[in-house]
Amino acid sequence: MTGLDRMLAALVLAAAPACALAQGGADGDAPVATAGSGVEEVYVWGKREGRIGAAASASEGVVSYGAYANRPLLRPGELAEVIPGLAATQHSGSGKANQYFLRGFNLDHGTDFSISLDGAPLNLRTHAHGQGYLDINGITPEFVQTIDYRKGPYFAEAGDFSAAGTAAFRTFAALPDSFVSAQAGEHAYGRLVSGLNVGDGFLGVDLTHSNGPWTHGENLRKGSILARQALGDWALTAVAYDAAWDSTDQIPERAVDAGLISRLGTIDDTDGGKTSRLILVARRHPDADSDLVVYAQRYRLNLWSNFTYFLDDPVNRDQFEQAERRWIFGGSAARTWRPADSPWSLSAGVETRFDDIGSIGLYRTRARARLSTDRQDKVREWSGAGWTTAAWSEGPLRATLGLRADAIHVDVTSDNPLNSGDKTDAIVSPKLTLAWRVSPQVELYADAGRGFHSNDARGAVQRVEPASGTPVDPVPLFAAADGAEVGARYENGQGLALSLSLWALRLESELVYVGDAGDTESTDGTTRLGAEFLASWSPRPGLNFDLSAAATHARYRGDPPGGDRIPNALEYVVTAGATVRVTPDSVLQATLRRLGPAPLIEDNSARSRSATVVNAAYAHTFGDLTLSLEVLNLLNSHDNDITYFYGSRLPGEPAAGVDDTHFHPMEPRQVRVGVRRVF
Repeated sequence: MTGLDRMLAALVLAAAPACALAQGGADGDAPVATAGSGVEEVYVWGKREGRIGAAASASEGVVSYGAYANRPLLRPGELAEVIPGLAATQHSGSGKANQYFLRGFNLDHGTDFSISLDGAPLNLRTHAHGQGYLDINGITPEFVQTIDYRKGPYFAEAGDFSAAGTAAFRTFAALPDSFVSAQAGEHAYGRLVSGLNVGDGFLGVDLTHSNGPWTHGENLRKGSILARQALGDWALTAVAYDAAWDSTDQIPERAVDAGLISRLGTIDDTDGGKTSRLILVARRHPDADSDLVVYAQRYRLNLWSNFTYFLDDPVNRDQFEQAERRWIFGGSAARTWRPADSPWSLSAGVETRFDDIGSIGLYRTRARARLSTDRQDKVREWSGAGWTTAAWSEGPLRATLGLRADAIHVDVTSDNPLNSGDKTDAIVSPKLTLAWRVSPQVELYADAGRGFHSNDARGAVQRVEPASGTPVDPVPLFAAADGAEVGARYENGQGLALSLSLWALRLESELVYVGDAGDTESTDGTTRLGAEFLASWSPRPGLNFDLSAAATHARYRGDPPGGDRIPNALEYVVTAGATVRVTPDSVLQATLRRLGPAPLIEDNSARSRSATVVNAAYAHTFGDLTLSLEVLNLLNSHDNDITYFYGSRLPGEPAAGVDDTHFHPMEPRQVRVGVRRVF
């Protein structure tokens, strides 16, 4: 570390530790986020009653816009990191969904954590690349008012992809101010964002270009438009998103050690992708007890990847394309009844969703040109769910008993008739939450329940492996997860909030559809045990410190012959940060994220190293104008964003390939400057 790095580190650590959380109101209302009109308003956090008396677990919470109005972000997907204990990394191009980690899960691109936008689900079932694929790069952070998150499978409202948790992103009804902002930085980075209040809503535009630091420029071109409008009791949200990019995927460590490529180099410079998504949501939420959502979505993806280089095809290389086109239609309705003078309330809801996937395929390619087809399918997938909860409250005690029932029907038409078919399955998920308010400052919690993720429809009906024709057994449509948690929350009403939770999660089997191979991979049952601690302290107005620490013990059950470690299950995640009003017109925000080591293979003989990154942002306001400076990877860490261990082949190597560590490095330190004007 250079002298400059040491000085910068000292300044950041003196300012302190992550993600300035603004607590939601105890009555369930969203925090009042008014940070848009300048630095002065970043600290008008809205309601501060806290979560005691409202929360059902120690690990749930609400993050308001003020917490991330000036948060330094390398990419939009990192917005999810305001959820304590969650990490979002990347192993490919910036247009691809992030890699998420939470509670000892390598969530791949979203398999066991779900996110919704204004009530519409964003995870994608039976996806070309991975089950539950969750791409939030089209969401503009400046337009998100609140993020409500819950961890664990204890809530009847949460359905598919809910084993590790859920988050609800809600956009502003109207922006605090109309604005236009521009940002520029190294590596041809440029971003233009504008939001204009129109009538009872707003229209927002987000345009980005970046080459990244890579030897082969990323050439990311991304555009997103979001419109929000109120029509009486209804609110309409429309999103249009389009992106194209070139990828620098994970690279073999031996190639860097031998000097064949740099840490920022690539083996196949034709990897990349393009994607688009249209979302239309109509939501009626006239009061706290009623909610109706109807949505339609159009989605497409073409993704080109090469992770093994010359292993399978020394002549044409191993690049493959995953492609799909789909429509999604669905909706939900929920109602709560609160009898007068009764300690009881009753809630009930229904959901439905239909995915019409007109084409989904896996193709062998060279420089993005198709050479052959591994498999190509059409999939129609219907689901329906109903849930109910009975909540009781008497004095310091609260309890909720919930029950959820889900059913899915799939119909697959494959290019191989042996892999065509239909299937129906159902699952029932009981839930229980308990809360005891020991004192005005302390509340204790106990929670238990079942969650699940659905499995890929193709794996549920297939009879042969697509490439080899080897017979395989179909898998269930549901992978259940049973979990429990105990926790405590402390809030002194004077700026200090603490929470601690101890949790356990048991999966009978982790069935995952591997889009890269067109096949389903089944593992043994798993058990995860963990602890999470969160501290938020505001010693005075304009000064806020946060610390989140999560540790996990993750193992396969029984005595698997290859070992009981779960690859890429991070042993701990620490995030920390500080938000400081330096002067009445300026603010500094610094964040730190440390990802612990993880086994890379089941016998633990190969492991990833811990990785730390520090980001900082400074903003100064002159009337209606704000100037900003972001320094990403402030200490210029040479750690890795993500690491894998598997076999690949470079030219001249044995035909069987070489087992090696493959990694995607953190992007080196880079500086971005911006200007924002409100009107």
